[in-house]
Amino acid sequence: MVFNFEFDKLKNELEKAKPKRVFVQLPEGIKSRAFEISKMIEELGIEVVFSGDTCWGGCSVSSDEARSVGADLIIHFGHAEFMKVDFPIIYMEIKDEIDLSPLLKKSLEKLKDFSNLGIIYSIQHRHDLEMIKKFYEENGKKIFVPKGLGHAAYSGHVVGCEFSGLKLIKNEIDAVVVIGNNFHSMGASLAIDKPVFLIDVYNNDIVDMSNIRDKIIRQRILSIEKFKSFKKIGIIVEAKKGQKFGSAELIKKKLEEAGFETVILIMNEVTQDKLTNFNNIEGFVELACPRIAIDDFGKYNKPLITFKEAMVVAGVESFEEMLGRGVV
Repeated sequence: MVFNFEFDKLKNELEKAKPKRVFVQLPEGIKSRAFEISKMIEELGIEVVFSGDTCWGGCSVSSDEARSVGADLIIHFGHAEFMKVDFPIIYMEIKDEIDLSPLLKKSLEKLKDFSNLGIIYSIQHRHDLEMIKKFYEENGKKIFVPKGLGHAAYSGHVVGCEFSGLKLIKNEIDAVVVIGNNFHSMGASLAIDKPVFLIDVYNNDIVDMSNIRDKIIRQRILSIEKFKSFKKIGIIVEAKKGQKFGSAELIKKKLEEAGFETVILIMNEVTQDKLTNFNNIEGFVELACPRIAIDDFGKYNKPLITFKEAMVVAGVESFEEMLGRGVV
């Protein structure tokens, strides 16, 4: 990893915005760079406060926290814009300037049986897109880059909950290549039923996601089947603006029509500690990021399911119908 924080670009933005105090959000992997970032900003005569909370993505914009510390601007590192917020914000996407050529060459063996490839990337590799396209085209592949729809900021850009563009091109492609990490490639494999290959820049590997997809689907079936035997259900609503997936009122109505008792809970972050004392609730429907229930399957003592899965439990649709539209 060779991260370029584009500090010159940030300085220009700050000189234009002229904030007195900024609130900085950092992904977990770069929180160790806080001193370096603080020094650069303070040299401009600007006060700096860092968020100590987890920053999962562009969906985690802490505007309320920024107001509480008297900041007049948020600097959000490592993600692209996910949504419009009612607070001034600068997104510093960060470039990973690692040389991808060896991994792209390594990927050709696993991609030899596929002619039409969909290409998606995490934001740190946006600047590499044209090079990646050219490489595969020179090696006989036809390349499709999905449009930037929904929460995706650019064509080919992928976030963990947004695969609308990929779903639109699924009938034109034989396989998907993901430049990024396991989080994004797992999401792609659950969004469409096509072979997905991860160019894992952090572990220097090419990963076929098929077995991982099959494992996750088995886990989701298990959670849904357990839920069908429950009576008391908690519906979790996420307080963060960017993590609202599905209507609490609708799923409450559908579950109660199916014979379940429900209560609605609101929280800033879903953790096992917060759920423990709701000991008479048998399972939870979480309407925050759908990846919480899917990726963190083993972290919770009781089953968590997503809005889509709850609709299956309520009998609105079958698991097969849901799977056809994508688990995420």
